[in-house]
Amino acid sequence: MLEAQDARRQVARLIELMGAPIGARVLDVACGQGRHATLLAEAGYEVDAVDQSAHLIARGKKLRGDVSAGRVRFQRCDMRRLPPRWTGRFDVVLNLATSFGFFRDAADDARAVAEMARVLAPGGTLIWHGASRDGVMARFVASDWWPTSDGSMIGHRRQIDLLSGVLTVESTRAGKAGTDVRSYTIRLYTATRLAEMLAAAGLVVVEALSGWSDRPLGRRSGEMLLVARRLDELPRVGRSK
Repeated sequence: MLEAQDARRQVARLIELMGAPIGARVLDVACGQGRHATLLAEAGYEVDAVDQSAHLIARGKKLRGDVSAGRVRFQRCDMRRLPPRWTGRFDVVLNLATSFGFFRDAADDARAVAEMARVLAPGGTLIWHGASRDGVMARFVASDWWPTSDGSMIGHRRQIDLLSGVLTVESTRAGKAGTDVRSYTIRLYTATRLAEMLAAAGLVVVEALSGWSDRPLGRRSGEMLLVARRLDELPRVGRSK
């Protein structure tokens, strides 16, 4: 319930930041099960939603409601290789909820940014939301534990390589069913580095915010939301619809 309420608040904020008219074309890159994409479709936008996980794409198709069914299209896709026919197609591209930085090679992150820029129409808007390396490091916690509503305990142990910016998290869940341990890595970026990557792809950052709030990004902001715009002409590939 709280997750659904959060998603609705976030989509209301997105609509404000997008500044795009109803009916505009929106691409949600790394959409997960489509909680933002479906709500944007319900609001009247034409939405394409892509993710590399076949499981999440199937779940998104299953969960979309009748209201949004005709306006949101789910497709399995690698963000480093978006369909060539999409060049210059979208008014808005979204990359939300820390869905960036999971590739082993940092060059792949730059490729993903270039692809998101390629599919934007001239004057289009890209909205990026995720962790801020500066804020994470300002309040870095090496380990913590907390209880869940079902009586289990969840613990995280964290390590970060300051040269690469790669954060490794080992997550442990202990409960009646036993103990489950999983780990993942994510490359964290500063706003400065992301702005440089966006500029290299032809985008200009026009707003840097502290997460979903209306406050400017600060040194201790754990999350950041960047709004960037394509101000130049289309890439040489040529526009195709």
